[in-house]
Amino acid sequence: MKQKTLIIGMMLLTQGIISSAVAQVRQEIKIPDLKGYTTLKCDFHIHTVFSDGLVWPTVRVDEAYREGLDAIAITDHLEYRPHKGDIVAGHGRSYEIAEKAADKNNILLIRGSEITRPMAPGHFNAIFLNNNDSLDKKEWRDSFKAAKAQRAFIFWNHPGWDAQQPDTTKWWPEHTELYNAGYMNGIEVANGTSYCPEAFRWCLEKKLTMLGNTDIHQPIQAEYEFAKGKHRTMTLVFAKNRTIEGIKEALINRRTAVYVGDNLIGENKYLKELFENSIEILDVEKSKRGVQITFINKSDLTFKLLKTEHNPDVVYFRDYVIEPNCRHSIMVKLQNDVEEGDVNFEVTNLLVEPGQGLKYTYHVSKR
Repeated sequence: MKQKTLIIGMMLLTQGIISSAVAQVRQEIKIPDLKGYTTLKCDFHIHTVFSDGLVWPTVRVDEAYREGLDAIAITDHLEYRPHKGDIVAGHGRSYEIAEKAADKNNILLIRGSEITRPMAPGHFNAIFLNNNDSLDKKEWRDSFKAAKAQRAFIFWNHPGWDAQQPDTTKWWPEHTELYNAGYMNGIEVANGTSYCPEAFRWCLEKKLTMLGNTDIHQPIQAEYEFAKGKHRTMTLVFAKNRTIEGIKEALINRRTAVYVGDNLIGENKYLKELFENSIEILDVEKSKRGVQITFINKSDLTFKLLKTEHNPDVVYFRDYVIEPNCRHSIMVKLQNDVEEGDVNFEVTNLLVEPGQGLKYTYHVSKR
């Protein structure tokens, strides 16, 4: 047992040394702000060795710093702690260890825990806690009650997880009970790289906050190919200010979008503004043939456009990909003496409801 403990300790020390050596290189993520709000990049579901994760808490802070995040919540399991024979501590210890590193790296660190129960109700995260240990109850309803007593923000994790829902993604009576009692404030629409359209639909219908998180257990680079330009799954929070209180207020008021792969998932009003604030028109050149539009994508976001119903005398792309941080030119031909018209398209990777991208129109004119 002593040898096993020594090996684990050496592994964790090595992780900390390696992480500290590279923590100073931060890769900023360019996503525009919205009017009156700052866009914060957040991950509210991560694990450390204090439950079933494989890294020390400070490593999670260093990862968040390097990847351009603004905030993280450490949400170790209450009921599942496979390393507890080697690491004996209270449920809030991972947060306490990470605090100093978070302050040093200007990462907003949120105290949380994962309530880990069979279906139903399944797994839930409670964040903005002040006492993790009070949630460690035998009866799951008592755990939720204790979280709510601390004015926690509570959300349902990975509702489509096949280990708990192997045949269909179902809303159970227990979820209605939690929802009606005010013990469910949001749902993970994306967990890791998995997107759950049913969760997206429930958020829209029931006015619940949409979240996207990594649920990371391994070192983050084991899951995401950052060298190939990939990013971790995250929740975009449109906050009044860059504070923990600002994040909580935004979550309560459902000002979020989910960024998973090339997809953005959220309400139409937020995704439309993100799209418009990412694109800057540099030049509009008019001629007898039509209109050539030159623009730049100022963000790290990709936009996938698909032509929708339009006047056949307004001729433009069938589909088009706007790459990040690139200059683009698009020619719109106006035929048969047509002097103006609408360029109608759908941004297929900006999902405003399951299976439906953001619909957009840009008006052009020869005049």
